[in-house]
Amino acid sequence: MRFSDLTTLRVGGPVADPCEVRTRADLVDFVRAHPLADEPPDRGGAPVRPDTPVVQGARPVPDVLFVAGGSNLLVADDGFAGPVCLIRTRGIDWSGPDEDGRVRVTVEAGEDWDAFVADTVDRGLSGLEALSGIPGSVGATPVQNVGAYGAEVADCLVEVRVLDRLTGEERAMSPADLRFGYRTSLLKRSAGERGAVRYVVLAVTFALAAADGAEAPTAPVRYSQLARALGVELGERVRVDSVRTAVLDLRASKGMVLDPSDHDTWSAGSFFTNPILSLVDEHAGRAEATDVLPAGAPAHPVSDPGTGQPDPDVVKTSAAWLIEHAGFGRGFRVGEGRASLSTKHTLALTNRGGATAQDLVDLARRVRSGVQDEFGITLVPEPNLVGLSL
Repeated sequence: MRFSDLTTLRVGGPVADPCEVRTRADLVDFVRAHPLADEPPDRGGAPVRPDTPVVQGARPVPDVLFVAGGSNLLVADDGFAGPVCLIRTRGIDWSGPDEDGRVRVTVEAGEDWDAFVADTVDRGLSGLEALSGIPGSVGATPVQNVGAYGAEVADCLVEVRVLDRLTGEERAMSPADLRFGYRTSLLKRSAGERGAVRYVVLAVTFALAAADGAEAPTAPVRYSQLARALGVELGERVRVDSVRTAVLDLRASKGMVLDPSDHDTWSAGSFFTNPILSLVDEHAGRAEATDVLPAGAPAHPVSDPGTGQPDPDVVKTSAAWLIEHAGFGRGFRVGEGRASLSTKHTLALTNRGGATAQDLVDLARRVRSGVQDEFGITLVPEPNLVGLSL
């Protein structure tokens, strides 16, 4: 068995010590048999913002690797020598609707995300339809607060059941406990700080709006590109199934719906997160977005995880804009060309067939250094790198 068979990038070396778990009890047994005892590295006591991404540099190799959908994983060509837990747990429990018309659904971590989203749409439930077509497992979605087209997992998540490898105890974590930010959460930050997973997701519970079938109105459309595809105005409500169809079409046009025959989908999705830049300098004081962003770069507000209100101290810009304006177009290749930027959009690094993990790292380094040289902004990778660094 090789990681190239387990990941959507289709690269990575041998899996030395695999263990497949198919029930929650088996997953709990595996986690308790592999406790986390190491102290986290010294961070100098510096606080970490909830929306601060984990920077992938020279990081410790994790003691155990947990693999489900493999859509956010880049493993070295040498593979991984430690224990690997293949999460294949299944089960969906539906309840409700309650007096507020919401259905609570608890999903085991190993369930396929898009199959689950399709099921919610078929049942006429609103909340996840804009997150259609995203590859991977349900258990992975709260880790980085998966989001697309104006929606995030955090919008309708009510609880994550986890097992703490440090204490061996199960606990239910609320959205407040998880401290969600842009493509991050306590689950992700704790793993980044320790160099190993602390909290293993067992199951996720969502609260979804019940309607009268898939043709009932959904939540308001909150993303301009999606609104244009649907032919409606921002904020307008449309059918749940229409949103799913439009999102799948949009994602497919960008090579973001898995297709074995399309090498643009041999990727980990968006390889770099959109940079979040501080507007506050301890010496220079507060700046405007136009002072810290390149001329013409998009500027977007960042919500404070605690209040839900825009955070005045930071601004988010577009990684794709930075990549393109640093001179890297669609299909850009390095070396022998076995890895390239997608031919459909510049945020995905793709395996054109026969690529190695090192090929992808070389491409990522070239793009990141180009953006750094041009704009002074360091892009942060979104996938988890194992045995590799940028």
